[in-house]
Amino acid sequence: MLSLLRRWKQLSRLQRSLILFLLALLLILALLSYPSITEQWRGLSDKEDWLEVNDRGLNMVPPGLKPVLRPAEGKPPAPVAGPHLEPAEGPPDTMEPRGPNIPALAKPPTKRKPFLNKRASPSSQRDAANPDAVSEAKQNPEVVPKEAGEEEEEKEKKIVSWRGAMIEAEQATEPPPSANEKEAVEPQAPANPAATVPQQVSPGTPERLEAVRDAFRHAWKAYKEYAWGHDELKPISKSFSEWFGLGLTLIDSLDTMWILGLKEEFAEARSWVEKELSFDKNVDVNLFETTIRILGGLLSCYHLTGDQLFLDKAKDIGSRLMPAFKTPSKIPFSDVNIGKGTAHPPRWTADSTLAEVTSIQLEFRELSHITQDPQYQDAANEVMRLVHKLPGKHDGLVPMFINTNSGQFSHKGVFTLGARADSYYEYLLKQWIQGGKTEDDLLEDYLQAIEGVKKHLVRQTGPGRLTFVGELSHNRFNPKMDHLVCFLPGTLALGAHNGLPGDHMDLAVQLMETCHQMYKQMETGLSPEIAHFSLQASDGHDVIVKPADRHNLLRPETLESLFYMFRFTKDSKYRDWGWDILQSFNKYTKVSGGGYTSINNVRDPANPGPRDKMESFFLGETLKYLYLLFTDDLELLSLDKYVFNTEAHPLPIWPSPPK
Repeated sequence: MLSLLRRWKQLSRLQRSLILFLLALLLILALLSYPSITEQWRGLSDKEDWLEVNDRGLNMVPPGLKPVLRPAEGKPPAPVAGPHLEPAEGPPDTMEPRGPNIPALAKPPTKRKPFLNKRASPSSQRDAANPDAVSEAKQNPEVVPKEAGEEEEEKEKKIVSWRGAMIEAEQATEPPPSANEKEAVEPQAPANPAATVPQQVSPGTPERLEAVRDAFRHAWKAYKEYAWGHDELKPISKSFSEWFGLGLTLIDSLDTMWILGLKEEFAEARSWVEKELSFDKNVDVNLFETTIRILGGLLSCYHLTGDQLFLDKAKDIGSRLMPAFKTPSKIPFSDVNIGKGTAHPPRWTADSTLAEVTSIQLEFRELSHITQDPQYQDAANEVMRLVHKLPGKHDGLVPMFINTNSGQFSHKGVFTLGARADSYYEYLLKQWIQGGKTEDDLLEDYLQAIEGVKKHLVRQTGPGRLTFVGELSHNRFNPKMDHLVCFLPGTLALGAHNGLPGDHMDLAVQLMETCHQMYKQMETGLSPEIAHFSLQASDGHDVIVKPADRHNLLRPETLESLFYMFRFTKDSKYRDWGWDILQSFNKYTKVSGGGYTSINNVRDPANPGPRDKMESFFLGETLKYLYLLFTDDLELLSLDKYVFNTEAHPLPIWPSPPK
């Protein structure tokens, strides 16, 4: 101690002053940092504060207790088969009253774990998944400019969707929202910022159901004003696009309106079907798309309403699609001229997509069942009989194409549960259920296919051990998964519910988590069209999104599976995940003047890049599954009584034949 004191005295006055200054500075910094350190320690606690919301304000609830919300005051409307529905009457008025006005509290930024690299690595152009280029930027002064580097990614002006739909490129982006618009879509903050709590308060069932109705009304308002009777709404340019000229959005939405109890909108749409819808047109239509959207939609409406109008229209379009089956192999052509009664393959090939020719059976079988005319079911069943015995499968997995002349698989060696093959597997199970579980070939093909999926396509990511379904190309595994594959958790759960092996449900739970993460890990909270997955733990991120795959088309598959998972498990987390997706749709895809639009970039919340297109399935499927996910009436379209086609149109399960 004395030696230290002597050394201290030997220092010059300047040196001693400098040392004292540094010590004082360190002490001050330590005192200043003390509150933030304790806050971080507090944030690591496993228990978070809950909020209880009532009509008067926000009240703290002790940790460990759940917030209690006001019980629902009404029941959601159920589809009731009834007499002919006149436009002035509509469905019974059983609309659910709104619950209390509950502000949604935003989660703090620390809850979301953004990727450090917001730009995915460059990749080659995709023939079926390029984002649209925006061509109206010079004409519209409010268009948000494209980011540097995006022009090279978007040279293709059109893309083909998995169902063959041409997605148009000449679309303007939406101007930045005004302050009022931001307030309408962004979570409401509490009056006191210091009162923000990490846990978000979940609204009750009535509020969620009404939010779905509000979303439908917002979309329908723009369709009615700018695209009435046309196929699809272009909400940014306030116009429409035609595909077949058959009012696709309107027909696709009919049963959704009935289920949601939107009687006025339903009556208007029914009047258009009665007075304006004609299939006597010289127009080529896609067999698959017309079957699942129009034939399926009309048959569903007939069963829900008992209205003969819809059955008459269904028989009309069904008979006009039959020429597609007049091929050398009985594998149907992809395109039909419903006015001339002729059919043909695409101009560039004699092949049909396997998913398209094997995903029309539910509808044609039901048309025969209800009309007692066997021609429709016979033609559809023959396709399944031929595919059942075809060589070229790989442990139940099937190639993506089939030749209409030879009836044989083509382009062999590529196996996927995504585009061009997905609904083949879905319809194997659903036909078996529809027919009363009597058709053993369908069940055999389904069970063998699921074993093939588990053996060849299921993998886990390295970082987070997420289970996903990849693709196989000539024995090389590709860790790529289309958003379309997110139909699979729901289908697996449906099979398990109908007595199939329990490990199907285990896989469904794991894949459902992965589909949820495809939304959660994106900055907008919306999934990309295609995701790639990291197999190496050192990669850091589970989900990788390439530049050409960043778009979101308002697809329903994840919400479809969430609906099945909640119905079978009653686990409320699936409802919460669906609510998060609806909130993200409202924040990043809702157009202020009406409608919702697909977007180009789920990784860029500041400029998601609206595409000016609202697919008919947003109203026909996405919002319908959200409503069915949130309703407490579990007998509303019971999965023991109805089977949903691949466009979310419910068809009745046939009674089992007497033994």
